[in-house]
Amino acid sequence: MPGSALSAQEREEIRVGIEADEPLRAVARRLGRSPSTITREVSRNGGRHRYRATTADRRAQHERRRPKRPKVDVNRALRDHVERRLVAKDSPTTIARELAAGGGMTGETISAETIYRGVYAHGKRGLAAGLHRYLHRARRCRRQRHRGPEPAPGRKSPLGSFNLITTRPAAVEDRQEPGHWEGDLIIGTNNASAIVTLVERTSRYSLLGNLDEGYSADAVLACLVELFDRVPSGLARTLTWDQGREMAAHDSLARITGLDVYFAEPHHPWQRGSNEAFNGLLRRYVGKGTDLSVYSQADLHAISHRINTTPRRLHRWESAKDRYDAAVVALTG
Repeated sequence: MPGSALSAQEREEIRVGIEADEPLRAVARRLGRSPSTITREVSRNGGRHRYRATTADRRAQHERRRPKRPKVDVNRALRDHVERRLVAKDSPTTIARELAAGGGMTGETISAETIYRGVYAHGKRGLAAGLHRYLHRARRCRRQRHRGPEPAPGRKSPLGSFNLITTRPAAVEDRQEPGHWEGDLIIGTNNASAIVTLVERTSRYSLLGNLDEGYSADAVLACLVELFDRVPSGLARTLTWDQGREMAAHDSLARITGLDVYFAEPHHPWQRGSNEAFNGLLRRYVGKGTDLSVYSQADLHAISHRINTTPRRLHRWESAKDRYDAAVVALTG
């Protein structure tokens, strides 16, 4: 029976357990249900002090009735607001959060999951078709995560001797100490252009650098030195990169900037998760298969400022810039 809808008899057992002051976990165990199922049932129906079995059962029956029109199909103002915000490249989570905080559109709120379902239904669940183009990944459908191929054995690295990520200080992992960065290149069409991306692990503050003269090791070195010149010395502790040949001058970078440079294992992008997530976000502004050389440093600064000042759920709706500025203030006293 687990996985099926709660029955009226089970709801009555929940009511009896609540009146007997029985823990919800014990009620769940007695009914053979997941504790989270019972907790959500009670929470959505007024909590322990207001739970009524008959009222909860009527509500559940009403919610199960089909066909059920999506909120955005019923509420035109809500639909127009969601579509407008998606086109402006705001994420469904940000849209849902701000609607909830502001009391909704004509009193109606919507969840991020409902927005995603509407987007990926391509015009069949209230939202216009084609809105997937404005999401972070711009995919037509959701994809399952999978790991890449195993690294080829015996391949000589173009980096020479380098520090592997396993030797990185433990303080980098817990994200409590600011000043630890992750970096990468995003590549343009025909591998002819590239942009340097940097993300600070604690605040997720980002820096972007254009590469007018290609992405050779010397060009990347010059760009990174220029970018880290904008970072207070106390906030430039380490840099983690993948094992690309563009970082062949990593020894010079460490000597010039004072950074400790580390490299992730081959085909392990999750070891630079903050940077990978940021690159996906950046692709909303500089799409795949495009010529990245058209973006000046001023253009890239404007894009990074837009991303850095956007409220983030992981920061409890503060922005990356808010967190980074706080770290700068704490450093300078």
